[in-house]
Formats: sequence, structure tokens, C-alpha cells
Amino acid sequence: MSVGRRLARGIVTLLAGTALLVILALRVDDEVNWQVELLRYLPFPVFLLPSVVGLLASLWLGWVWRWLALLTFVGVTTNIMGLVWGSADSGHGRLRVMTYNVKAYKAIDKPLSIASIAAEIVWHAPDILVMQDAGRFAGIGTKQLRELGVIPVGHEIVALGQYVITSRYPLRNCYLGNMSFRNAAHQYMHCSVLVGERMIDVITPHFLSPRKGLNATRHELWDGVDDWLENYNDRLAQAHALADVIASIQRPLIVAGDLNAPEQSPVVQKLIEVGLRDAYSNSAFGYGYTVGHALRPGVSLLRIDHILISSELGVASAEVGGKLGSEHRPVIADLLLHRAME
Repeated sequence: MSVGRRLARGIVTLLAGTALLVILALRVDDEVNWQVELLRYLPFPVFLLPSVVGLLASLWLGWVWRWLALLTFVGVTTNIMGLVWGSADSGHGRLRVMTYNVKAYKAIDKPLSIASIAAEIVWHAPDILVMQDAGRFAGIGTKQLRELGVIPVGHEIVALGQYVITSRYPLRNCYLGNMSFRNAAHQYMHCSVLVGERMIDVITPHFLSPRKGLNATRHELWDGVDDWLENYNDRLAQAHALADVIASIQRPLIVAGDLNAPEQSPVVQKLIEVGLRDAYSNSAFGYGYTVGHALRPGVSLLRIDHILISSELGVASAEVGGKLGSEHRPVIADLLLHRAME
């Protein structure tokens, strides 16, 4: 056997074994496995490009090796990259919900960014819109926001802290709830929405960003692990606090916001454990990545913005919006007020 063929076999074997280990590791949802959580934030090209190299290397080999390389590639593009293929619920009573981290503190001085955000909102025409990092928008006044198109025509608006909720249905009893951690004040926004004769609770949270912990680990390697552990535990504390609130709510519930974690993360799974499900993964086909496009080379890499719904509600479809307005793409879901239960 030639040296080239041996090398090709070695490459295919190594990549297949590595992909299998990563797939198995990502299935672990134990909160104590911080290493696995760190793995979930690796950008997908880290896995995709080597699997393509494996496919090319397998061309030097027989069909068994080619199939192994192909299975590795499929495993990467589905399990590791988070491909979802859901199916729509049946039911009636459409309600379009949109969540958008608008990064208003960056957009406020950039007319093109505000125009892009407004165009995104107008294009999707949500019935209920929740925004995070929107405090600077609230500061410029409702009238100007309406003129800019940031508030949809005919919508009520309530702004509290960093959050803004607008709705074409009446908003009731809006307040900021507590999800603080380690003496650091942190809040979510909770409103009730009267849709016809049905009251629905809407919560929009913005969990702590993992950026500090990720950067510490990337630049300092092992010395940065403590920062990552602290960050991870803080986000878990927020998830536990919010899960306790969710568990006490008896009405139909929508939780929409920037959770700063992929769906399989224990941070999100804690909310799913108390009866919610992800609208995108339950109805869409695709990856639904919402962040990463603000970095080079301008490609979205992770799905960390979510619309979660309680079992009383159905989901007809879900999609991810454009990347021009913000560092986060919006997530839009067409919900069903009356889900047909099987």
C-alpha cells in the first residue's frame, strides 16, 4: 500500500472517530459538563472543513472508506451543526411573534442600521414584537419610533429597562421580573396579552452573554477556564430562576428572546424541561443560525435566539430574518392559538 493511501486512511479514520466522539458528547445535557458546553460554541467550520478534507482523501480509497467519509460529513452537517427538521402543528388562530435583539446602543447612531431594523419589522409584520437591548430606542420616544417604522402600525408599546414589547393586541400587567445572579441585578420582562378572549403570557429574557468566558478561554486557554465556569454557572442560575417562574404560570406562554445558548445547552433545556418547546426546531427545516455574521467572514454560526412556547399553543412555521439590521438575526414564528391535540 502506498504512503498516500495510508495517509488517506489515517485521515478518514481520525476524522470519523473525532466526529463520533463530538456527536456523543453533544448529547450530554448534564449541567456539570462545562467542557461540553464550551464545545457547543465552536463555529461550525471547525468541524465542516475537516469533514470535507476527509471526503477528498477518501477518493484515493475504496468504497468502504468513501462511505465512512460520507457518513462523517453527514454527521457533521446534521448532528454537530444542529440541523433541524420539524413538522408544523395543525390548529387555528394565527399569531405571528417576532423576537429581535436590536443592539439599539449601536444602531442609534447609524441611520442605515435603524432603517434595516425597521425594514425587517415591516417585512415580517408581527402581531407581537419583543426586543432586547432596546433601551436606547425607548429613549428617543414613541412618536419617533413610529415614524422610523420600528413600532408597527397600530401596535401598543411598553418599554421597561432594556426591553420593548409591542403588540396589536392589548398589553396588560407588564413588569420586570428578577433573574439575578451572584448579586448582579438582571431582569426579564413579562406582559399579558389579550388576544380575542384569550389571555397569553409573554416573557422576553436576555441571558448573560458568554462572550467574556469564551474570550478568556480562547486567549488564555486553561487559565481562562475559571472565567468560563463562572459565566456558565451565571447563565444556568438565570435559567433556573426563569424556569421557576415558568412552572408557576397556568396560562398559554411564549418565552421569546436572546438566551445566548444553543437549544441543546442545559441553559435552554432547563426551560424546555418545565413544559416549553422550541418553535423553530419543531416546525422548520434548516439551521436557523442567528449570530456570527457581524464577524469575519460575515456568516451566521450559532442559533442562540429562540421562541419557546407552551403545549397549549401550536406552531405553523418559523424562520430567521435578515442580518443587516443587527448583530442578531430576528426569529419569527407563526403560532396557533388553538392547537389540535393528537
